[in-house]
Amino acid sequence: MSSSKTKLERWEHRLKKVFDEIDSELEAEGACKKFKRHPNRPPAGATSNREDDGLFDLGAAFTVGIGSQHGPGYVVQARIATLDDVPAATQHKFEAEVARRLRQKLPAAFPGIQLHIDRDGPVYKIHGDLSLGTL
Repeated sequence: MSSSKTKLERWEHRLKKVFDEIDSELEAEGACKKFKRHPNRPPAGATSNREDDGLFDLGAAFTVGIGSQHGPGYVVQARIATLDDVPAATQHKFEAEVARRLRQKLPAAFPGIQLHIDRDGPVYKIHGDLSLGTL
């Protein structure tokens, strides 16, 4: 059996690297420092997966886009991993900051591919050319 990854796996790996980079930046900057990290989560950088440690849990999940104004894409998941109460305004501001950074970083991670980050109802979505191109 071949150990090579499919185009989809390579595409999603690139996307995860972008989210991991944003996570690392936010942790280093002390973003949302008024919140305490969930007691079951190790400190930032302590695990092999940035989603599982530190104060932030960032990622994306594919959706076929039924009922969406933007069609298929990746719903951005940006969570502050805490037991503290996170006011809705703070969560929205955090999500907007993650979306802003995605807009900056995706062109370098996916050169020549037109991707957009827009609100789609209550969430941000990465949409556009999801054809996998030449990976």
